[in-house]
Amino acid sequence: MLPPAGLTRGYRQSIFPRMVSEKPNAPLAGRPPVFAICCWALALMAFSQLLVAGLALAQRLEESREVRTVIKEVPKLIAVRVPAAGAAAASSSVVSHPPVEPPAISLPPPTPVTLPQVGDPRSERMVREARQARVAGDMGLAIVKLEEALSQSPADPSVHYELGLVHEQMGVFDTAAAHFEKVFQMGVSGAGSLYALAAGKLRDGFEQPDAMLGKLSLSRVRIFKDSKNDSGERVILTIPVQKAPGEAIDVAEIAVSVTFFNRTSKGEIIQLEDKSWVTEQWVTMPFDWAGDEESLRMTYLIPPQDGQTEHLFGGRSYYGQVVSLLYKGEILDVQAWPRDLAAKIPRSPAATSGDPLLPEFQDSLPPDFDPNLPLLPPLPIK
Repeated sequence: MLPPAGLTRGYRQSIFPRMVSEKPNAPLAGRPPVFAICCWALALMAFSQLLVAGLALAQRLEESREVRTVIKEVPKLIAVRVPAAGAAAASSSVVSHPPVEPPAISLPPPTPVTLPQVGDPRSERMVREARQARVAGDMGLAIVKLEEALSQSPADPSVHYELGLVHEQMGVFDTAAAHFEKVFQMGVSGAGSLYALAAGKLRDGFEQPDAMLGKLSLSRVRIFKDSKNDSGERVILTIPVQKAPGEAIDVAEIAVSVTFFNRTSKGEIIQLEDKSWVTEQWVTMPFDWAGDEESLRMTYLIPPQDGQTEHLFGGRSYYGQVVSLLYKGEILDVQAWPRDLAAKIPRSPAATSGDPLLPEFQDSLPPDFDPNLPLLPPLPIK
């Protein structure tokens, strides 16, 4: 039986309340979860950003570990030295020493002997200050310091040896020999390396600076100008060194110093600019003083200049030289050519006595001299 028409709607709602209420929500069962999907999408984007940032950081760390070589061009300044006219420089001298032949029998090296230490700290300080005063030339202060050190350490070898050096330098040779004798009496066990030094002082004695005057001198220097050389202007000096007959000479203490001078195209006189222009050889070997004379040969080669350098600084040519003979550091003889060069080099007053020898200019060299190999001895002909 059907309900009345007016009651149809209410009737339906009362009888089918659940079905009527579920109709609007029926489509939600098939809809996707939008909120959950959005959350997952945001999480995925955040994870991807973290992953990209991590990869970028790892790549930067790897790049920072790589060793990079950076090449930079640094400009180099080249200083051109203008030679000063008339400047006296001791470093421009070429000093030649005779060769000292080693002993025929090679012995094993001895056991090294050390320098003894001063036992008393206060005496050690006095010896050190006295040594500084002696080197500075203050012998009075050195004596005062050493006398105080001697009162503290009367048997110390360093104190006696230093006292010997001070008195030797002052010229009081008897007192110096007495102190060296005390060091010598202590032996190697007591004086160490000072024993050999004191023994050498007592053995060799004390020579005055001018003790070798008249016993060792220069003979006439011979000058040969080689005009046929293609490598530049070449001048060859032969410097004879002669000694008095019967004199014992320590070859290791001999030195020949030669200072060359050039003339520029501007008229200036300048000293040697480059020591590599000079080669040397003692030609009378072995060094046995045969005929009481030995000879040193020096070859001076002035290389040619390019046009630009010659235009800026002027040309240069050989002018002359000053030859000095030294023994144990003391000047014994000096020869200068031309003579005006003697005023440019300081020399010992004792070496100025007598008339100076003029050099001998040669037109030809000895028959055994090879111009292409001036420093090599001639080969024997078999």
